[in-house]
Amino acid sequence: MENTQLLELAKKYGSPLYVYDTDKISSQYNRLTTAFSGVKNLKLNYAVKALSNINILRFFKDLGAGLDTVSIQEVLLSLKTGIDPKRIIYTPNGVSLQEIEEVAKLGVQINIDNLSILEIFGQKHPEIPVCVRINPHIMAGGNSKISVGHIDSKFGISIHQVPHIKRVVENTKMNINGIHMHTGSDILDIDTFLRATDILFDVAKQFDNIDFIDFGSGFKVPYKPNDISTDIEQLGIQLTERFNEFCTEYGKEITLMFEPGKFLVSEAGSFLAKVNVVKQTTSTVFAHVDSGFNHLVRPMMYDAYHHITNISNPQGRDRYYSVVGYICETDTFASNRRIAEISEEDILCFHNAGAYCFSMASNYNSRYLPAEVMIVNGKDYLIRKRQTIDDILQNQEIVELPKKAAKQVISA
Repeated sequence: MENTQLLELAKKYGSPLYVYDTDKISSQYNRLTTAFSGVKNLKLNYAVKALSNINILRFFKDLGAGLDTVSIQEVLLSLKTGIDPKRIIYTPNGVSLQEIEEVAKLGVQINIDNLSILEIFGQKHPEIPVCVRINPHIMAGGNSKISVGHIDSKFGISIHQVPHIKRVVENTKMNINGIHMHTGSDILDIDTFLRATDILFDVAKQFDNIDFIDFGSGFKVPYKPNDISTDIEQLGIQLTERFNEFCTEYGKEITLMFEPGKFLVSEAGSFLAKVNVVKQTTSTVFAHVDSGFNHLVRPMMYDAYHHITNISNPQGRDRYYSVVGYICETDTFASNRRIAEISEEDILCFHNAGAYCFSMASNYNSRYLPAEVMIVNGKDYLIRKRQTIDDILQNQEIVELPKKAAKQVISA
């Protein structure tokens, strides 16, 4: 998307504003399918948690993707798109048996990541095929908070507990139809990822009725100019060869699954914010924008880098700014960042704002959630209205306190 188009959208819909380019989403989806075109049965399940606007989910459904969900709410949202329940996989963590049973009634693929629930579910519902999430004890990912396959992680059943899984299957006569892993996000080292896939192949060989192996995702995308990213094409060559060899040995053409989220939508997203104040202090020049970590929490939560450009003055002389928000505590998007000269009322563009940005937004400080716009074939569509005070109050119940109690509170 060009700067002029983004500026027009900011003027039309106001700021802060999320904008998603579906051309980029399609390009990333096609890039991944092409990289694994040598696999007979390939299925990409878009990770709903990355960006869950229903219009984005409908777009992925039309592309042919399945949907990867982690909660019953994401399952229900996915079903609202009209997708076949069989194209949804549900991979929760630490949820109740009751939630898993409710999801099972909806006809989606269940993925269980702990022995306790696996055994109870198998005793009660041995007729329902189940995938199991394996923890391969591989440290992968760009941040400790998003590395989920190591030995101390809360996710998955340890590879050392596979004999326990087999005992549960033998005792309950349940059907394990899939093996799953997810080692973490921002994976750059292909060899580390492939080492984890070899572990998964070894586990899958120990079960007779496997229909698919889900290798998760977490592929790294570039966050800044000239940044490095996962070599998807090379991974496709190497993993395709190993997967096809496994199918031959297993005696069955099973399905290779991925659950990409960030890889598909991160670069497609732009977050637009207006500069309220340029503030010079004794040590720093602050650019205060009309947003905060209530709208984009990744820099504060994960120390994530988002490239920031001044689309109102792209050819301006570069200066150094700390870009900060309007939340009443430390609220920093970027420190001492080189950006084209900023003036009040300028629009700043935060790049790579498609994944885990709006989906993690909140109403902290009672601020409204931003609007969302989707670009399809060059045309803009408003896919979420900006909130109002009525939206914030919608589910709040105003109760009348007894007058005596109110006086006691006041006097206290």
